Amino acid sequence: MKDRSHGLALGVSFLLLLIVAGIAQSDREKNKTTVVSHLPGFDGPLPFSLETGYVEVDDRNGVRLFYYFVQSEANPAEDPVLLWLTGGPGCSAFSGLVYEIGPLSFQPDSYTGGVPELVYRPDSWTKVANVIFLDSPVGAGFSYSATDQGYKSCDTKAVDQIAIFLTKWYEEHPQFLSNPLFIAGDSYSGLIAPPLTFQIAKGIEMGDKPLLNLKGYIIGNPLTDRKFDLPARVPYAHRMGLISDEQYETYRESCGADTSMNRNIQCKNCHDAIDKCLKGINIHHILEPECSSEYNGNSDSGRTLFDYGGAELGLSDISSECREKGYSMSGIWANNRSVREALGVHKGTVPLWLRCNHGTPYTTDIRSIVEFHRSVTSRGYRSLIYSGDHDMTVPFISTQAWIRSLGFAVVDEWRPWYATGQVAGFTTLYANNLTFATVKGGGHTAPEYMPKECLAMVDRWLSGRPV
Repeated sequence: MKDRSHGLALGVSFLLLLIVAGIAQSDREKNKTTVVSHLPGFDGPLPFSLETGYVEVDDRNGVRLFYYFVQSEANPAEDPVLLWLTGGPGCSAFSGLVYEIGPLSFQPDSYTGGVPELVYRPDSWTKVANVIFLDSPVGAGFSYSATDQGYKSCDTKAVDQIAIFLTKWYEEHPQFLSNPLFIAGDSYSGLIAPPLTFQIAKGIEMGDKPLLNLKGYIIGNPLTDRKFDLPARVPYAHRMGLISDEQYETYRESCGADTSMNRNIQCKNCHDAIDKCLKGINIHHILEPECSSEYNGNSDSGRTLFDYGGAELGLSDISSECREKGYSMSGIWANNRSVREALGVHKGTVPLWLRCNHGTPYTTDIRSIVEFHRSVTSRGYRSLIYSGDHDMTVPFISTQAWIRSLGFAVVDEWRPWYATGQVAGFTTLYANNLTFATVKGGGHTAPEYMPKECLAMVDRWLSGRPV
C-alpha cells in the first residue's frame, strides 16, 4: 500500500512537472520574437532588419502588446531608439510603419486582388533611427488580451502598460540601452507620449532598472487639450479662407471660445452655418477630397466640424483619388494568413485586424497634458512638436496656443526651415529645448503627406542641429 501511494505521488508530481513545463514552454512560445526577412507582397528579401514580437504587460489578464522593430539603416548600434505610438486611440502602429514614417508602403493603384503589393520607401525615419512601432493600447493591431477584462483600458493604463513594455523590451534588447531614447507619436498619442515621458523620467530619478537613456519626445499634430484644440478649428477655417469674415465675426461675438453643449441660440445658429459652409471639406487635409461615405457633399450624416471621427471604408466604396484606398490595403494585407504567419502573430487572438479599432472599451481620463509638457521640458528633456499646416483636425494654431501658455521665452524667432532647397515650413525655438515646427502642405498627420520634408526635419533635430 505504501509503495502504491508512493508511486501515485511520484506520478502526480511528474504530471505537475509536465504541466508546469508545458506552461513555461507555452509562455516562451508566446513571448518569442520573430526575425522577418521576407514579407508577402514584397518582392525579394527586405532591405532592412525587421523583428516582430509580443511583450506581456498584464500577466493577470494575459495582455500582450505586439510590436514591429525596424533597426536603423545607418548605424543601429549608435543611432537613437524611437518608440512610435500611432493615434486613435486604437490605431495600429502598422499604420505608422506603412503610411507615415516607416520603410514600407502599399501600391493601391496596381492592386488587382490577392496580397497587396508592398514597396520600399526611402524617406523613412529608419534612415536615422531604430524604431519600435508599438500596437497600443491593447486591442490595437495585433495586441490582445486573454480575458475580456484585460481589454478595458484608458489613457493612464495605456501609459503604465507602455512603460512596462519598454522595461521588458530593453531586458530582451540590452544592446540598445546606451542608445538615446525618444518617445514619439502623433494625433491622439499627443495625450500619451508626454505623460509616458514624464513617468520614465520619474523612474530614472528613482533609480529604476534598467536605466533608460531617455532624451526627450517627438509629437506630431498632437491632441493636447480640448480647450485649445476644438475652438481653434473655426479661426483656422477663417485663416484658410474657408469661412467668411462675417461668419467669423458672428462666431466670435456669439460663441467666443464656448464649446459646451448648452450654447445660446445665436451661437448654435452660427455653428450650423459654419458646418454647412464646411461640409465636404476633408478636415485631415483641407486640399484633399472628402471621401468618407458617411460624410460627403451628397449626404447629411450629421458629422460636424466639432466632432472627432473616422471610418474605414470598403475597397469598392473608394475612388482612386482618395487616400482611403491606400488605407484599405492594410486590412487586406494584415488579415491574410500567410502575412500573419510571417509576422509570428498568435493564432486565434485577433480574428479581424483593423487599421483603427474603435470598438475596444477605452476611456479618456487625461483631459489635458499641458502641464506634462512643462514638467518634462523643465527637467532638461528635449521636445519636437510639429504640425501639418493643412490639418484642421488638430490645427497648428491650437498647438501654438498651448505652447504659448507655457510662458517659455522665445530663443529663435519664427522663421522658415528648408528641405531640398525649398521652404518646408516654419519653426520657433523656445526655452527648455522645445522646438515647434509647421510642415508646409502637411495634413493629419504631416509625415504621411510630406515624408521627405519630415525626414529632413527629424534628422536635424535628432542630431542636435536647428530645424
